[in-house]
Amino acid sequence: MFLNCHSFHSLRYGTLSVQELVRQADELGIKELVLTDINTVTAIYDFKKECEKFGIKPIAGIEVRKENRLLYIAIAKEFSGIGEVNKMLTAHNCDGVELSETAPEFEKVFIIYPLNNIPESLKENEFIGIREEELNFLIRQKFKDKTHKMVVLHPVTFSTKKEYNLHRILRAIDNNTILSKLNEDDICRKSEYFTTELNLIKSFVHYPEIINNTTEILAECRFDFTYKERGSTENKNKKYYLKSREEDIVLLNKLAFEGLKKRYGDDETAKKRVEKELKVIGDLNFSAYFLITWDIVQHSNEMGFMHVGRGSGANSIVSYCLGITDICPLELDLYFERFLNLNRTAPPDFDLDWSWQDRDAMLEYIFKKYGKEYVAFCGTNVEFKYKSIFREVGKAFGLPKEELDNLAGKSMETHEMNSVVKLVHQYGKLLEKFPNQRSMHACGILISEEPITNYTALEMPPKGFPIVQFDMYVAEDIGLEKFDILSQRGLGTINDTVKLIKKTQGIDVDIRDTTLSKNEPVCNEYLAVGKTIGCFYIESPAMRGLLRRLKCEDYITLVAASSIIRPGVAQSGMMREYIFRHNHPDQFEYFHPIFEKHLSDTYGIMVYQEDVLKIAQYFGGLSLGDGDILRRAMSGKGRSLSALQKVKTHFFKSCIAKGHSIELTTEAYRQIESFAGYSFCKAHSASYAVESYQSLYLKVYYPLEFMVSVINNQGGFYRTEVYIHEAKMSGGNIQPPCVNSSDFETSLHEKNIYLGLMLLQNLETKVAHEIVLERQQNGNYRSLEDFIRRVAIGIESVQTLIFIGAFRFTGKGKNELLVEARLLLINFKPENRGLMLIEEPPQEYRLPELKRDPFEDAFDELEIIGFPVSSTPFDLLETKYRGSVFVKDLLKNHKKQVKMLAYLISRKHVPTKKGTMYFGTWIDVNGDYFDTAHFPDSLKEYDFQGGGCYLLLGTVEVDYHFPTITIHKMAKMPMIPDPRYAYDSKKRYDIHQQVKEDVSMTSRKPYPQEHEIGLPRQKFS
Repeated sequence: MFLNCHSFHSLRYGTLSVQELVRQADELGIKELVLTDINTVTAIYDFKKECEKFGIKPIAGIEVRKENRLLYIAIAKEFSGIGEVNKMLTAHNCDGVELSETAPEFEKVFIIYPLNNIPESLKENEFIGIREEELNFLIRQKFKDKTHKMVVLHPVTFSTKKEYNLHRILRAIDNNTILSKLNEDDICRKSEYFTTELNLIKSFVHYPEIINNTTEILAECRFDFTYKERGSTENKNKKYYLKSREEDIVLLNKLAFEGLKKRYGDDETAKKRVEKELKVIGDLNFSAYFLITWDIVQHSNEMGFMHVGRGSGANSIVSYCLGITDICPLELDLYFERFLNLNRTAPPDFDLDWSWQDRDAMLEYIFKKYGKEYVAFCGTNVEFKYKSIFREVGKAFGLPKEELDNLAGKSMETHEMNSVVKLVHQYGKLLEKFPNQRSMHACGILISEEPITNYTALEMPPKGFPIVQFDMYVAEDIGLEKFDILSQRGLGTINDTVKLIKKTQGIDVDIRDTTLSKNEPVCNEYLAVGKTIGCFYIESPAMRGLLRRLKCEDYITLVAASSIIRPGVAQSGMMREYIFRHNHPDQFEYFHPIFEKHLSDTYGIMVYQEDVLKIAQYFGGLSLGDGDILRRAMSGKGRSLSALQKVKTHFFKSCIAKGHSIELTTEAYRQIESFAGYSFCKAHSASYAVESYQSLYLKVYYPLEFMVSVINNQGGFYRTEVYIHEAKMSGGNIQPPCVNSSDFETSLHEKNIYLGLMLLQNLETKVAHEIVLERQQNGNYRSLEDFIRRVAIGIESVQTLIFIGAFRFTGKGKNELLVEARLLLINFKPENRGLMLIEEPPQEYRLPELKRDPFEDAFDELEIIGFPVSSTPFDLLETKYRGSVFVKDLLKNHKKQVKMLAYLISRKHVPTKKGTMYFGTWIDVNGDYFDTAHFPDSLKEYDFQGGGCYLLLGTVEVDYHFPTITIHKMAKMPMIPDPRYAYDSKKRYDIHQQVKEDVSMTSRKPYPQEHEIGLPRQKFS
């Protein structure tokens, strides 16, 4: 009887989760249920599974609405009917095709019209829905004649009075209005909750044909759909790259052996590994997946793009031979079984990275090559978040903006309670976990064998690539496995640096040749001292500190560092233990000979996920496939506890059979359990390490080109100011923007680095581009007047350019130029811009010389681009004191108290058992970096006061070659007053508040202390 049920995937309308909807139906003994969410099929696959748990027959449909007006309800007779409606909705969502008032010709779909939208004639598959409260309309002749085509319409949207109010709030949010302004058409009727089927039958007792029509529709419909079977490699992805499985296998073998020749020559070990992998890939029917990935990479190479293939795919020698990855599995002893084994049923997992500038071009190729009907992004459901809940619900109750800001910006405990705020809390809590909107998955692309609209309607988000209406978990469940196409700024930096080196020095750097950069001696010197600002993955304060503690001087150590820096490994205490063993290899014994034999590279510590496989295999006697099940069961990716218990039992039995004692086995399993869920795939770490080396090589040998590229790719861990400082430390002469020398992006002219116009916060992007284009087409600007005649620009933008010094080529002072600009623009007519260029030469103005304070330029720069260029932050201090100790002296001052003056770069919040602490990163007056630790006790009295320079008093602690200062006291040092407001005392200190700092917040458990780690440092007896 229930042909029209909504879940909360009817966004900002329904109030019931799929689970709650089905549970309520089961409690009332309902045996058939139709899910018809508004313009979406997001929940139908979860709905089917949930219904089948309770023995309810699931039926799928869609409620079609246009501008919040119900047109009709479409109910699929069978699964293909869903596809028919999907195609119609996709045409509307993606191509702008209008939804018609009446349903198109559907073959496998029943249509139910509401009373207020009945077409003149009804087709065989079309009916009219009549609500219980509308039965009295049937006395009218126009309806009485149509009862033979009517069905019971009892929509379900909510379940309780509180939920009805929540529905109204959702409708207010959707309409961006307040509750009191909602009208009847905006909200559902108060009767839209479950009742018993017996009650409905009683209500329609005088209209048996209406009841019969309803039951016949329910009987005729079914939702037959085959989910991916557990243990099967069959899926709904594109089946073949060519025309058949056999052709794919032949092509993959050919490409793999061609690549083998290039990568390894006649190496017999490599050949055997390739043959072994190809057999597994063929047996699992994954040849097409490899070939499609290869094809995407081939196109990238043809376009001259740089990519990185990472993830567990780098464990495969076939992917290395195909050029998908650049990691040699033999060099690093990478297990193919971590990537693919006969126990694995999901396709392999390649993560492909491109520069953020090239990714869209790659996506366009994929959509064009494989057909837009077959390709789409995974969707994702964006839930109501804390801030948005209070803001949206508060707005629905009519709270003013100031109060909304207060609710969204503060914790619940600090909210000023009144009757309205109590309601906001009450209904806000109900909204937690509710989907608010659908969005695009960050990287997951589906390439289907059948048209994707067979499974889902598509939507078109602002990004411009269609998305499916469900997330990656549903996609996997139904057998659509994603390809991960990602972007990152690190690759953009490497790409741009190589191009810039060619432009400035005429040198071609083949950065893809990893033998060039990997383990290069000077790069290793930089690594060992953490001189890695700007380099992918190895520039954060924590990573630079780790590199110094390890005195990292080679590729293998960098691979390990890339893994142990991960939060989980550090959380388990393994990072601390690894640092100890790396620095004191003679102060521990291996737990067991097998750990020594197979984990000697990592001092007997399981650092990588592959290490779990090694111990499971060689210590526990499990097959590599079972070892991988153990790893996955512990990794928290949805594996069941029962599966874990089964493998654990198997592990213990196998260990005892091999002669290990129960105590020894228990300790080995404890270590596996501690590390498996936290560890990082070694191939992933190796991929990161290669890219880190590539960027470090460019930083070492082409530092100015590299830092300019970092700035233009909008940096990484730090703000732009830090990268500009690094460029200066590398020998660059930093020049403020200039209309004759600067481009939109930052540019390099010999050693002069001209900051780009894009850095000017108040200059429109369009104007910035126009300035550069006009100069390129018609030559340099001769004067301010010449500039104003040639560029469409207003007085505010001209003033910004004058204040930043963009007209310094004229030789005139800023004050003189400001007066000149106002005189030029006061009577200037834009329509005469082109004519005036021809009519007369620029005029020369004679104005009185106006003196400026030497530091006015620095304050202009601070205001316009966020940091000073013509001076350092230290130059702007009232004090001339610069500290008694400098960074170069720290290693000699272990356990000594020092006083330093430093400029704050960044600080990181770190939870401890005693409260919040911070790690700070600073530069001294010489421009060198150092780090500080601020414990809760010192922060109570000496907390951070925003960006700027501080006087620091603390004790130097040298921890494995890395000095940190534990701060006892600190004070922010006052800057000189802003000289531009010498006669306005109120504004003399305004700009000081804009001095920046980077604050990174983390919310994790405190790392364990050394005595809490519990890893044996002696042989187990």
